[in-house]
Amino acid sequence: MSNYVFVLDTNKQSLDPCTPGMARSLLKAGKAGVFRQYPFTIILKKAVLKDTASRPIGNPLGHIEEKDVTGYQLKLDPGSKTTGIAILQDNKLIWAAELNHRGQQIKDDLKSRRSLRRGRRGRKTRYRQPRFLNRKRAEGWLPPSLEHRVLTTLTWVNRLVKLCPISSVAMELVNFDCQKLNNPEISGVEYQQGTLYQYEVREYLLEKWKRTCAYCGAKQVPLEVEHIVPRSRGGVSSVGNLTLACVPCNRAKSNLDIEEFLADRPSILKAIKAQVKAPLKDAAAVNATRWKLLNSLKATGLIVTTGTGGQTKFNRTQQGLEKAHWLDAACVGDTPKLEILTTQPLLIKCAGHGSRQVIHVDKFGFPRKNKSGELVRKSALIKRIKGFQTGDIVKAVVTKGKKIGSYLGKVAVRSTGSFNIKTVTQTVQGISYKYCSTVHRKDGYLYGF
Repeated sequence: MSNYVFVLDTNKQSLDPCTPGMARSLLKAGKAGVFRQYPFTIILKKAVLKDTASRPIGNPLGHIEEKDVTGYQLKLDPGSKTTGIAILQDNKLIWAAELNHRGQQIKDDLKSRRSLRRGRRGRKTRYRQPRFLNRKRAEGWLPPSLEHRVLTTLTWVNRLVKLCPISSVAMELVNFDCQKLNNPEISGVEYQQGTLYQYEVREYLLEKWKRTCAYCGAKQVPLEVEHIVPRSRGGVSSVGNLTLACVPCNRAKSNLDIEEFLADRPSILKAIKAQVKAPLKDAAAVNATRWKLLNSLKATGLIVTTGTGGQTKFNRTQQGLEKAHWLDAACVGDTPKLEILTTQPLLIKCAGHGSRQVIHVDKFGFPRKNKSGELVRKSALIKRIKGFQTGDIVKAVVTKGKKIGSYLGKVAVRSTGSFNIKTVTQTVQGISYKYCSTVHRKDGYLYGF
């Protein structure tokens, strides 16, 4: 089942989303046109009258009343790498998406730029006074890699609000706080005692070890918390010495040292040692951005509610749903029995808008030159060629030559009019602009299903 289709009236005001079948009927009958491909949205060619009669979900041509377009709720499951998005109406999941962030890429780019600038400072050039002592960061400042997660999530919230009559937003804000319910005065070191500590440690281990047995890789089986260095041999109970193991592996290892237990499996031993040292940067990224995202959502004027991670997991397991970002989003907050009307979420990947760098540089930071000695400039500075821009999603139907066929993908333009098209499986070079037609204008994202 595909996502529901967003519907706009002739004044570009959002109406009730409709089923894909109804959208096809409206398009075939000429009553609507395609407004946007991703997310798929149609616009009616006929004005819709307001009336006191109610209309059911998926009936954009029915008479509407203001109360009929306030039952849609947007739910978010913010993550370090992927954010789950879901739209519900009367506990019916009608639209879902997964937004993949590029925070790590931004961090790597900034690191590369910093190293190149440091290199230039050490060369035999004029001395430049350091500026790092006269800069002041604004209150609430976040690193660009973290700010990106907040801004892209907020961008899609604003987009969906324009396409669907959403009245409220629910987001997962904090993890499990069971002890707070029993003891409202709890604080500080008291959190390290009792049920909350053990529960959060187990949930952290499930995420860190991908819900699999560290020794045999078994999935979908009961897992037990296991000490890598046994306590009988001086091991401690900190998370750095804990892993997950299935019951047979846990019993087989018993109080053996991991080096002894995995003597005949050196690759697994190496992988476990590397995973033990894995940092907590994903959890830190979510913790650092959650409050800023919450305050940004409140600034939109929508009703904003929050839920805990424990609540999300309870709702998902109670309804027998699989672990997925978009399903986690649907289960955020107070969620009675869900009716899943879509099983094909839109996959959104942040791709950026290109680079502002004018001159190509090599790995040492020196300007690159071609054979004639001229500096190699970024071709992306030429925004549009024959009506196309690098990053547009186009469809090319080649009718003659060696590349006969149909290609759908992201285009890279050239001043000669001979473009490259990157599809899901390959990159096709040398496609003339005459065969291309625009499917979706560049907006900084890539899409898939």
